[in-house]
Amino acid sequence: QVQLVESGGGLVQPGGSLRLSCAASGNVDSITSVGWYRQAPGKQRDWVAANIRGGTIYHRSVEGRFSISWDKNTVSLQMNSLKPEDTATYLCNIWPPRNDYWGQGTQVTVSS
Repeated sequence: QVQLVESGGGLVQPGGSLRLSCAASGNVDSITSVGWYRQAPGKQRDWVAANIRGGTIYHRSVEGRFSISWDKNTVSLQMNSLKPEDTATYLCNIWPPRNDYWGQGTQVTVSS
């Protein structure tokens, strides 16, 4: 079993930056790939970025603006040049995600 806790969200103006963190605990040695996901109000949850066995991929909506990093038990998401459409609850999980690993997420609001 793995526990994942997201943090770092907040209110930021368009064009601003934010860094999210995901703290993993439990059977962390079993994790080979991780990802960040987001869900905006009224929309389905979608993937944002992933580190898949060391390689990184990005959804085209954030490519060039976001970067994922993974150091031991912490998965980070650096978000730059934020846009209002980035507003969502951001969650971390393994890749591919397990339904029982979803936590509460951290809220990111991009607004002027």
